[in-house]
Amino acid sequence: MKKPSKILIAFIILAVALVSVLAYEQYLGSQKSVIVLATTTSTVDSGLLDYLIPRFENKCNVEVHVLSLGTGEAIETAKRGDADLTLVHSKTLELNFTDSGYGIHRVGIMYNDFIIIGPTDDPAGINGLTNATEAFKRIASTGEAGNTRFISRADKSGTCTLELKIWSQLKMTPSNKTLAWYVEAGAGMGTVLRMTNEMKAYTLTDRATWVTYESQLTNMVVLVQSDKALLNPYAIILVNPDKWPQRNHKGALTFAKYMISEGGQTEIAGYTKEGKMLFIPIARNVTLANSLGFPNQQQELAWYDSQS
Repeated sequence: MKKPSKILIAFIILAVALVSVLAYEQYLGSQKSVIVLATTTSTVDSGLLDYLIPRFENKCNVEVHVLSLGTGEAIETAKRGDADLTLVHSKTLELNFTDSGYGIHRVGIMYNDFIIIGPTDDPAGINGLTNATEAFKRIASTGEAGNTRFISRADKSGTCTLELKIWSQLKMTPSNKTLAWYVEAGAGMGTVLRMTNEMKAYTLTDRATWVTYESQLTNMVVLVQSDKALLNPYAIILVNPDKWPQRNHKGALTFAKYMISEGGQTEIAGYTKEGKMLFIPIARNVTLANSLGFPNQQQELAWYDSQS
């Protein structure tokens, strides 16, 4: 039997190699870029990200892995280089993140508000107040008398940070080690809401998570709202690629650009439950964003819009 020529063998090897290269390139092209988003629990507990991410992934061929944490822990995760960007809600922690050089290009995305909820019989008598500090004062007084309890997230979240700020205005640093009426849950908002309902206590919550769980919380009602101090803006911040060059900066940028785009902002506004809008978009409303703690909103929008 005649052996194949060396030229034919070389041709076959070359053809196999070319097919392999083309198949590998096609495989790479079919693979989604993956990003890790470290975010506060409210964007997950409210269902917002379950609503937005599939839309983003289908449009942009980027896969999002979500780390649902308190804002403080989300930012610390990003600082360690374990995330590509953050979606969080605590101005103080956000500015520390950017000022330290770990985060870049903080931009306002949306807002909702915080509310104080409590038992239907309202032993602290706070129903109808629009001053959160006065409400906390009455809760503390009623708690000291042994007639109620307050559940704190106690998890370094944006919600917890605001709560402690309100207590500090009363010159209080509450702890369950010193105050029997003060319960430190060390848990996310959904868990705290369930605890509050079971214990018929008071707590501070973002409205989006409350609306999501409201039907399950039969012992609870909204008692205090409309205090300007309770407005709750959310920011996206990219992890600095100079600090963590191994992170997927391009993918993170793609997600941020989607969130501030007209389409992304429309989809945020379109996310409702029981006919209620859970988050109000602010990215393109520069005046509103400025008033909510984003003085560089115009410059950041211009930077994002200039990125390809």
